[in-house]
Amino acid sequence: MQVPARSILRVLLPALASGFAALAFAPPGLRAQDTHLEIAKRVLSSVPLFDGHNDLPWAIRNADAPMDVRAYDIARPTQGHTDLARLRAGGVGAQFWSVYVPASVMEEGGGARMQLEQIDIAHQIISDHREDLGLALTAADVMDQFHRGKIASMLGMEGGHAIENSLGALRAFYQLGVRYMTLTHSANVDWADSCCEAPELGGLSAFGEEVVREMNWLGMLVDISHVSPGTMHDVLDVAEAPVIFSHSSAKAVTDHPRNVPDDVLRRLPENGGAVMVTFVESFVNQDVASHDGPDGEAPRATLDDVVEHIEHIRAVAGIDHVAIGGDFDGIDRGPVGLEDVSTYPALFAELSRRGWTESELRALAADNLLRVMRVTEATARRLQAERGPSTATIEEMDGLVP
Repeated sequence: MQVPARSILRVLLPALASGFAALAFAPPGLRAQDTHLEIAKRVLSSVPLFDGHNDLPWAIRNADAPMDVRAYDIARPTQGHTDLARLRAGGVGAQFWSVYVPASVMEEGGGARMQLEQIDIAHQIISDHREDLGLALTAADVMDQFHRGKIASMLGMEGGHAIENSLGALRAFYQLGVRYMTLTHSANVDWADSCCEAPELGGLSAFGEEVVREMNWLGMLVDISHVSPGTMHDVLDVAEAPVIFSHSSAKAVTDHPRNVPDDVLRRLPENGGAVMVTFVESFVNQDVASHDGPDGEAPRATLDDVVEHIEHIRAVAGIDHVAIGGDFDGIDRGPVGLEDVSTYPALFAELSRRGWTESELRALAADNLLRVMRVTEATARRLQAERGPSTATIEEMDGLVP
């Protein structure tokens, strides 16, 4: 039976009008949500989203079956923030796996052994999931793995205490695949001040400067998350290659000792480095940072707090000097809206909603870190053509008694 067109219109037009009215009066974020999420997904499918810091190897070390990579199977849903399905959903294309060793272990001895064990765990993760993960040692490797449909996997040492004041150990860790080292963790080392202890050196010692020079010679990224402001400035004075902050945020937004002051941010364009903004709640929300007890309901950080840090670093240092370093599986929980590694598209969609162009989103996701890696690699080639490995010791440079 044919229904007259006029009858169809009488039914459809009021419904269409109602729908358009509802859309017109919907909140702006809701009206644009799908569009901006599509933009985010398009960007994250076109470039390998770098995450500067994920503590999955440490989570595996401390799981119910300690250090058993196959028991903590990331091919299935895990109890933590990271598994393969969520990495894929989050568009992660290049991951620095943190091979962390606590500073406290140095008092007991065995720091280098534990560091080797953490590196072994990271390599097992990559090897056991070779269909999804691929080891990357250079920027070219990152792009090669990305084009193969794999998540480029790199290793980052968290804490210079693990080299035990030895440049030879530093070089050996590089040969095992480590491509950045955080100079300190929560405690000072003999050659550098940390963020979180009273300064003893005012920054770097003479040997600390040599550590930075040797990392530049190797092509290992110098990571100055966790260091004091004095150490940050001393590194920028010495470094011949771009530095990174693998997981830090902006001190002007949240006054936390782990964050980066504006005077350091203003120096990044000359150095070429990048701050990889972290999601640690106390680093990105002042109420969380200031909360010192259980009285009342504890405040929460949100995705919007993280965006505020990203936009502040962009405003002070420039679009070329900001990136992402979530710290998943190194934190108890992520901010509301950034609960695990699957949530990166929501972050990029929100930045799109706030006016970021696709080119700027690509810079944040990948282009900035690829540039940092390429310049670091080129610097290493130049330095290696000029000299051999350093034979300096902390004893001769700092007068430290072994």
